[in-house]
Amino acid sequence: MKRFWTEVTIDDREVRLDGRPVRTPARVPLVLPTDALAEAVAAEWRAVGETIDPRAMPLTGLANAAIDRIGPDPAPFAEGLARYGESDLLCYRADDPPELVARQAALWDPPLAWARARYDIGFEVTTGIVHRAQPPATIARLGDAVGALDAWRLAGASPVVTVGGSLVLALALVERAMTLDAVWAAAEADEDWQAERWGVDPLAAAARDARHRDLDAAARFLAALD
Repeated sequence: MKRFWTEVTIDDREVRLDGRPVRTPARVPLVLPTDALAEAVAAEWRAVGETIDPRAMPLTGLANAAIDRIGPDPAPFAEGLARYGESDLLCYRADDPPELVARQAALWDPPLAWARARYDIGFEVTTGIVHRAQPPATIARLGDAVGALDAWRLAGASPVVTVGGSLVLALALVERAMTLDAVWAAAEADEDWQAERWGVDPLAAAARDARHRDLDAAARFLAALD
């Protein structure tokens, strides 16, 4: 679709194009919950060139998801995210080489320690990729933590969970217990190790850049909610 507007404005946290409200795919007015997020979303619309590229408007996409997909019934979406707690990336470690073992411990132990203290839970940490069940109380309390998030924070947390494979990292970012850089380093620990040893091919580099853009957008979206 070609750009058809000249001016982007905000009226009571509603983004407008030449005075007309922007609407979500479900035709709901795009009204944001904070001034900061309204400004950030409006900035994406101002930055549009001759044609609209949804990939260049990730905050708008997350807002659409919060309004259309999650908002009407947040519980099923929250339950889907909470299931990642059953096989969190941070609980599956390498047993060799020692340098990778040490790197994983340095990057993954702190967020697990935070979650233990924050939610009064324990984790089963193992080596290899064979599934190891987490304690029922851990799954229940992580599920409660996710279920307590509103639709907007669920939308922002979702890319962190799917990109990083870790519910713990997502919750730590939502609660500002970790920075974006720390979450990214933890999520990419294995990939960075492989790249250092074997190099990076163009396809892997492109995929990594896409993951980083998704995670960066999620972090900016979450930060604008406070």
